[in-house]
This record gives sequence, C-alpha cells and structure tokens, in this order.
Amino acid sequence: MTFEWGAWANLALRWLHLTAGIAWIGSSFYFMWLDSHLKAPTAKREGVAGELWSVHSGGFYHQMKFMVAPSGMPDELHWFKWEAYTTWISGFLLLALIFYVGADVNLIDPGRLALTRWQAIGIGIGTLAAGWLVYDGLCRSPLGQNLRAFGVVWFLVLTAAAWGLTHVFSDLGAVMHLGTIIGTVMVANVFLIIIPNQRKVVAQVLAGEAPDPALGKQAKQRSVHNNYMTLPVLFIMVSNHYPMIVSAPLNWLWLAGLGICGWTIRHFFNLKNAGQIRFDVLALGALAFVTVAVLNETARPKPPAAVPPPPFADVRTLIDRHCVMCHAAVPTHKGVVAAPNGVRLDTDASLTKNAAKVYERAVATHSMPLNNETGMTDAERASLGAWIKAGAKVGS
Repeated sequence: MTFEWGAWANLALRWLHLTAGIAWIGSSFYFMWLDSHLKAPTAKREGVAGELWSVHSGGFYHQMKFMVAPSGMPDELHWFKWEAYTTWISGFLLLALIFYVGADVNLIDPGRLALTRWQAIGIGIGTLAAGWLVYDGLCRSPLGQNLRAFGVVWFLVLTAAAWGLTHVFSDLGAVMHLGTIIGTVMVANVFLIIIPNQRKVVAQVLAGEAPDPALGKQAKQRSVHNNYMTLPVLFIMVSNHYPMIVSAPLNWLWLAGLGICGWTIRHFFNLKNAGQIRFDVLALGALAFVTVAVLNETARPKPPAAVPPPPFADVRTLIDRHCVMCHAAVPTHKGVVAAPNGVRLDTDASLTKNAAKVYERAVATHSMPLNNETGMTDAERASLGAWIKAGAKVGS
C-alpha cells in the first residue's frame, strides 16, 4: 500500500487556508462595519472618538474607539494578526505544493514559454515580491493619499500583471499567482505596516508619550485597501471551477472585469454601512459582470466546423489517448491520485454520463487536456464535439 502524502497535504492545506481565510475576512469586514457605525459617545470620556452598542447571541456589547489611543494600556489587549498570517502561510504552501512541486504539469506551458522548473519557480516567487514593492511604493508616494486615484493605478498594475503572467505560465498557474500577489500584499500590509504601527503606539502610551496619529492613519490606509481587495482574491480562490474565465483567450481581461465587479460590490456595502444607499455603485458592479459575461461568450473559440459524428470506437480511442490517464478509477498520470472532480471517463457508461462536461472542457473552452499536454488537435475536438452533439451514443 502506498501513502499518497501529496493528496492529504493538499487537503490539509486547503482546509486550513479556507478556515483561516474565513476568520481573517470575517474580522476585517466586522471592523470596517464597526467603524462605519460608531456614534458620538453619550458620556464624555477623554480621547473617545465614538461608541457602539450591539447585541449578539443573547449578550449586549459596548464598543468604544479612541481617536488615537487610550491614556493608559489595559492589562490585556487582543491583537488580530494570526488569521492573516495563517491564511498566507497555508496559501503559499498550497501554491508551492500544486504549482512548484507540480511545476511540470500545472505551472509550465511550453507553448508559451519553455521554462525549467527552477526558472518557473523563480519567476513565480519574484512576482510576489515585485507586487509588494510596487504596491508599497505607490502607497508611500503622493498618489497614496488619494484613495480613488490610487485604486485606479493599482487596478491597472494588477491588470498588467495578469496579462504578463498569462503569457508566461499556464492559465491556472497565472491566475493563481495573480491571486497570490494580491494576498501577499494584503498580509504584508498586516505584517509590515499595521501590526508594527500598532506596537509603536502601544509602546508610546506605555512610555507616557503622546502617540503619533500618523501611525494609525497609515495603518488605516492599508486596512481599507485590504478590505477592497478581498472580493477579487476570493473569486480567484474558486476560479478553477470556471474554465470559461480561467482558460479563455482573454482571461486576463475577464479577471479585470470581475475585479471591478468585486470592488464596486464591496464599496456599495461600505457606503451602506455608513448610511448611504448608492444603487448606482451596485449597478456599476452588475454592469461589469454582465459585460464580462457577454464579451466572454462572444470571444469564445469558434465552434468546430460541422463534421459527421465519428464511430464510437474512434471516440473511445481519442478519450483513452487524451483523458483517461487522469479521469479513471486508478489514474496513471503523475501527481493525480483520483479523477479530478470525480469525473471518470474510463468506462463507456461514465463517458456518456459526463459527456456534457467533456464538451465544455475539451471542445468549448479547450481547457482540457491541461495545457494541452497530450497535443489534442482541433480536428479531434471537432470530432468529439460532433459525437456528443449527436447524442453521445455508445456503439454508434
């Protein structure tokens, strides 16, 4: 008996990544909501900027926010950081397991750029570092003082990164590295700016000094940025389920459009929490989504030219050559221990059952075989599509 450590490591890291991400995003959304609902304190207290009463699970809570910091530190102070750190660490390990350990299959696309494993890994890690350096430089420049202008420029930077990555890596590898760039920026904000600034303020208070308000202002800037980057990175986390985006010829452009959708939805709820109902902002997000959907369908690969349905024996041979090494009860492809998404094609019954999925992935979007590793031709895709459109009949 062999122990498939890779599959179990994938499961453990993915589960941890999801759990930590929920905790991080939940606390981020809560504190943004809390900030927008603070009211002037009913009783004067030195340095208090606002307060909030709330009820949850049968208990009443009274929160207060100080303009900079209290005059003295409490004995116990809760920090929100490990949610962010755990999310990034588990996410990076998952990225390494799938795309660095499995670089030959999942990251490198020889049809785009012939890279060695270590060249691909170096480029991947380099983009994460470069993303942070560019972002941090923009934040520290005069542009960082204007949230809207900064947002536009950072959006263009990410769009350019998406375009570049899709010309270097496989589709999925490029998309996941874009998501990791955003995630790295978000956690670096916490690790390098927000938490250190908070520690400096605490130290100043404990030393009896007046805390520097600029430290809190800078931390707040990065926290707001993180809030707006959350929804786009969440979409990227689940994007492998949508080959019509990830494997599309203009996937970088569709990611940009869905990024706009995510940012506008987040902005709508931030404004709503502050008491402003802006349906025009929500409409902009909906327009971005519909525009992506319509243009994506228009730009899809042209359907294969009509050909007569082939004999089933030819279809069986084609599937066995291009698909069964992964989509079988016992896959033979390196690194694949179970049929992806439970889709088996090694029996005639399972092939006909999953014919619609085969059409979507192999014929309509060309997302399978992965990176066209087996060299499936357009003629083969057309033949397979004709058989499925004719009813996917066994023995025909």
